[in-house]
Formats: sequence, C-alpha cells, structure tokens
Amino acid sequence: MADTPGASEPTLEEQIAAYQREFQDLDPQVEQIVSALGRLNRRMNVAYGRQTATLGMSNAEWEVLKALVLSGAPYRLGPGDLAKRLGLTPAAMTHRIDRMVGDGLVTRERDESNRVRVIIELQDAGRQKWLEAMRLATVFEEDLLQDLSQDERGVLGEMLTRLLRRVEDAQPDSGGRLTDLE
Repeated sequence: MADTPGASEPTLEEQIAAYQREFQDLDPQVEQIVSALGRLNRRMNVAYGRQTATLGMSNAEWEVLKALVLSGAPYRLGPGDLAKRLGLTPAAMTHRIDRMVGDGLVTRERDESNRVRVIIELQDAGRQKWLEAMRLATVFEEDLLQDLSQDERGVLGEMLTRLLRRVEDAQPDSGGRLTDLE
C-alpha cells in the first residue's frame, strides 16, 4: 500500500500482511488483537473528544474532572497528585488547571493547614459537566457494545482486565506514569 497524503489507514488484514511480509516471526493472531485494541482506543478517544467538545471542554479536562470525582468527596486533590494520576508533567497540569479555573469548573486555593500546598477542588459546574459527559459516554458505550450479550460483555471485560493487569505488572505504573519517565 503506497503512502500517499490523505490515504486511509490500512485494514487490520492489510497491516498484518505487511508486517508478516517484513517480519516473519509475527504471530498474526496476537497482532490482530493488539492492533484492534490500539485502533479501538484511538477511535474511542476521538468519539469521546467529539462528545466533550459539544459540552465546551476537552477530553483532557474531562480526565481532570474524572480524577477529582474518583478521589471522592470533597473532590479535592493537589496539582501534583492530579498530574501523577493523569500521567502529566506539573507544567502541563498547571496549564490545564488554569483553563478549568477560568471556566469555573474547579478552584485553586492554598491549603489552610499548609500554605505552601495548593488544592484543586471540583466545583458544581465541573461536576455538572462531568455528569453530562458521563451521560453522553454511556449512550456511546451502550451502542458500541450492543451486539454483545451480557455473558459476552462479562467475558470480554474479564479478558481485557487480565491483559491490563499483565501490562501493569510488567510496566509498573503509578497513576498513569511509568516510574522511569517521572
């Protein structure tokens, strides 16, 4: 397949055939699984991005809101904790928080018990945006899985969780950051 500007991505079958041509030791079954997972992840991120854009925020901002919600009430974390959970540098986290403070989704305040520490807190507007994004995501995800029975969903969920655990065991992860990259 020629590499021409505007050319579409090769099908999984075309990709696997090209890989096998160039690397004979390739297991096509393994490559089909990992390539399909990679493409599914990219396409889902695009779909989520379109949904969050309709709400006036980015996927990145949704991830911050999600991290705050997952932290539990009172939905507060330090910027360093947020950065670590999201696999970001502190500078990238600061930029993201600046936008979100400006949009009224979160606040940034000094910790009264430790004036050096800053606390990022989810605001009602941020929680409402998160809930709206979750409603949209739920519809998308149900549509995505509509052809799978409850049993198939359960099996798929268990298999993907096993794969995730294997990657996490092989690549020790600290809230999104590989320790050798921190």
